[in-house]
Amino acid sequence: MVKAHVIQHTHWDREWYFTKEDAIVLSDQVFTEVLDELERNPNVNFCLDGQTSIVDEYVEVNPEKLETIRRLMKEGRLFVGPWYAQTDALLVDAESILRNLMIGISDTINKYGEPMMVGYLPDTFGFNANLPTLLQQAEIDNFMCWRGLNFETMTPSPYFIWKGLGDKIVYAMNFPYGYMTGMMNLDAIHDVPKFVKDKLDVAVEMLHTHGNNEDILVPSGVDQKSMVLNFDQIINEINHSSKYDNVISDYPSYVEVIRSKKNLPHYEGELRQPVYSRVHRSIGSVRTQMKLANFKLEQKILKRIEPMMLIAEKNGIRIGKGLLRRLWKKVLENQAHDSIGGCVSDNVMEDINHRIKEANEIADGIENLIVKRIADALDLDANQVLVFNTTTTKYQGPKTVHIVANSKKIQFKGSSYAIVEKELFYPERQNAYRMTAIGYEYFDEPAYYELDVKVEVEVPALGYTIVEFEESEAELEKAIKTNKTEIKNDALAIAFSDGSLILTVGDVEYTDFIRLVDSGNAGDTYDYSPLEGDHEVPLNFDKAEVSLDSSKETLIITGKTKLPKNLEDRLAEQPEEVELDYEITLSIGVGEVVEGTITIKNTIYSHRIRMVVNVLDDSEKSIAQIQNGFIENKPDVIPADWQERMVEKPVNLEIFDKSVSVANENAYVTVYADGLKEYERIGRKLYITLMATTGELGKPNLSWRPGRASGDTTNEGHIMMQTPLAQEIGEHHFTFGFTVSQGAFDEWKVAKLAESRLDQSISYQKQSLNVFIHRIDNKIWPLQNELTIPREFSLIEFPEELLVSAIYPSYFNEGHYVVRFANPSAKEVTLPKEILKMGDVVNAIERKQALTTIKPYDYLSLLITIEESN
Repeated sequence: MVKAHVIQHTHWDREWYFTKEDAIVLSDQVFTEVLDELERNPNVNFCLDGQTSIVDEYVEVNPEKLETIRRLMKEGRLFVGPWYAQTDALLVDAESILRNLMIGISDTINKYGEPMMVGYLPDTFGFNANLPTLLQQAEIDNFMCWRGLNFETMTPSPYFIWKGLGDKIVYAMNFPYGYMTGMMNLDAIHDVPKFVKDKLDVAVEMLHTHGNNEDILVPSGVDQKSMVLNFDQIINEINHSSKYDNVISDYPSYVEVIRSKKNLPHYEGELRQPVYSRVHRSIGSVRTQMKLANFKLEQKILKRIEPMMLIAEKNGIRIGKGLLRRLWKKVLENQAHDSIGGCVSDNVMEDINHRIKEANEIADGIENLIVKRIADALDLDANQVLVFNTTTTKYQGPKTVHIVANSKKIQFKGSSYAIVEKELFYPERQNAYRMTAIGYEYFDEPAYYELDVKVEVEVPALGYTIVEFEESEAELEKAIKTNKTEIKNDALAIAFSDGSLILTVGDVEYTDFIRLVDSGNAGDTYDYSPLEGDHEVPLNFDKAEVSLDSSKETLIITGKTKLPKNLEDRLAEQPEEVELDYEITLSIGVGEVVEGTITIKNTIYSHRIRMVVNVLDDSEKSIAQIQNGFIENKPDVIPADWQERMVEKPVNLEIFDKSVSVANENAYVTVYADGLKEYERIGRKLYITLMATTGELGKPNLSWRPGRASGDTTNEGHIMMQTPLAQEIGEHHFTFGFTVSQGAFDEWKVAKLAESRLDQSISYQKQSLNVFIHRIDNKIWPLQNELTIPREFSLIEFPEELLVSAIYPSYFNEGHYVVRFANPSAKEVTLPKEILKMGDVVNAIERKQALTTIKPYDYLSLLITIEESN
């Protein structure tokens, strides 16, 4: 007998075309009704969408409901967690996904009870191929979703074993009719037989026949929906009309049912096919500036704030762990699928930008407090600069220090160069005053410079050192411009000739190596869509020059092109045209990565700009770096009848994280891109999307997405919603790098370079000329109890050949920290015994593990006591 496991829930978008505050108002009604019904009726249960944050916000305004929530969770009738906020699974860092689970699980345990340990992501727009590994890091062996599955090409059943890139698997459960499969509105409640005949039994039959399944998952809920009252009685009514046995269930119980099944089909790879639901394959390039800001925030926390908190704690400087949680929560709130996707109203976009601002303020404030405390404890002079190394290997090379000085006639001791990268001049200011022991005194504040200076330093692993500068007869070096149009080193040369860039590596020449192209975008904040009658046009370069200093050579090429101002102009006989200015810089310096920047002064509406790289490869294959691993992609043949079989065109726009490579037997080209997420392979070219701008939240009948408008804008009673912020008018900067490497593709090398490129320059100068360089500097009073700390410090050091994905204060054990070693390759990695002895081997939620090696595309974490660190 086929059994339908019906599960009442609400799906809770934190924000969309409505704001988070709107959602909190709705939760005040919906969640209260849920709790009231659960207390009244002991025969039913309810799932609060698998995210703890929405419960936190409800309890904040309804604190009297806390004990009710705890009691109902203990009874197994109310389900909360395991996520803090339901994450996007393609556009965010692997560590962000892990933090989302770590914070969600620990917060649920600390506040409410045992979390629902289900990998529940009912509305996320597709899933990376290594998500099973990430879920298993939190001891979650199962996964539930709506989108991304194709029964014809991926798995014949909605219930299957999903394998990550390594050996980790999860029991996967898909609901192709969505989380609203068994949703009952008032009409359905009033006419149960019709609901059963026209909707419920149809869905159960389809899920039964695809895989001959006897136990069917039927989520019963929809966005911001409360419970159906007397649901146990309604299930009885349903069973009078249904061909199947319908029972009240819950997600954890259904997972147990699937765990017991034998011979489930297996699948490996992404879940991004738009067969039964849209996955918005081009959402990776919407509201790019927000995505870049999110990426920078992730790296700031992972590579600055968390390691520096460990340096501080080991030296007796206490920073509340609650601050770090608050910081991550600001970031995680922005990483729900709608939010990080950018398919939101401008009103919500302002909230997202404000959370980004708040998160940066928290991060900067934590850093400010740490560096000031250390500088005070060391009693540094104004010519002494603290320089930090937040990696776990000793560092020697260039770092940029930020200083103020009365003159540029200075030199740095022990550095073979000191190059000004940026400068500001502040003229003399009269009648400034300072606080003294007996009051205020007035004085004339001298003129000074605020400088970013690149110097050569040596800094111990996960620690700091002091560099000094002194007066000099000569001014600091500054880059000079030349009329050269070529840069080179022993490995390669890059030249600008006849309007194009030429890369030469050995005897191989990459003609027209990098170019920019533009096209109109008839899409919306969900998807790019080509404009009928329009085509992609090149953005020509006009001139080039070379900037030289002691550390690098930089080729600067600029261009400007007149383009139609908006979509209407692109098809008009006499279009209004405006000028688009752009610049590309490519720098050869220390290391093998050629570093680049693209600056675009965007004046055009509703268009897409892409960087095109000539990779001299006809295979159209590519290797995308994803969350702790790599996958190979090749463009699929798109069926001619795709509109009859799919809900959107399965365009070959791929998602990557940090790098994408094109390899043959002898060499490979890797492009590293900071925060960019979308690419395409066409012929010999690699296209990386820089930005796709639009003016509407959702539009119907796009050429790649026929039918209704995403975003509900064409639903009855809804309106079309303008999004001028998504046009991203203004100046924007994109940073990237590339390498051309000989031999077979090396996953480990690419992953290491991708991480090392993101290492930070962190410095601090204790000075009184400008105490607003660090925002809260002048409000951090000196400690009355003196700290005794060394003038040079290293917390811990690991071999350079290991890859540390994160090092942070423990989320579960006070007085400890966690080092997470990553293995983004197909080869198993053995850790030296002396490293394993430093602490307990744990997973992401800090449960002990019996591991001595790092499995392919997996992690091994150590829980180490702060006091025992060397």
